[in-house]
Amino acid sequence: QVQLVESGGGLVQAGGSLRLSCAASGTIFSINAMGWYRQAPGNQRELVATITSGGTTNLADSVKGRFTISRDNAKNTVYLQMNSLKPEDTAVYYCNADRVRTVLGTIFGSWGQGTQVTVSS
Repeated sequence: QVQLVESGGGLVQAGGSLRLSCAASGTIFSINAMGWYRQAPGNQRELVATITSGGTTNLADSVKGRFTISRDNAKNTVYLQMNSLKPEDTAVYYCNADRVRTVLGTIFGSWGQGTQVTVSS
C-alpha cells in the first residue's frame, strides 16, 4: 500500500508564492512518474505538472514560467513551487504517483487527499 501526503497549501494574494510537497510512504522500491493535478469547483481535474524519475518534466501551458516541479527520489517526495499566483490557480491540488514498485508489486495511479490553494485578487 502506498500513501501520498500533501502539504503546503493555503491562502495567498495574487502575485504571491506557495510551495507544495507530497511525500509517498510505504515499502517503496521506486516510483516512475510523480505529478500534480488540480480541480477547481465545477471543473474537471487537470494536469499541472509531472516529473519522471529521471527528471524529465512536463508542465501545463497555463503554468509554464510560473510553476516549477522537482522531486527527491531518495525521499520519494515531489514538490511544486508556484510563483506569480493568479486567482485562476485556485483549486484543490492533488499529488499523483504512477507505477510505484513496492514489495507487494506495482501500484498504478496513487492519489493524495488533496490540498486547497486559494489565490485572492
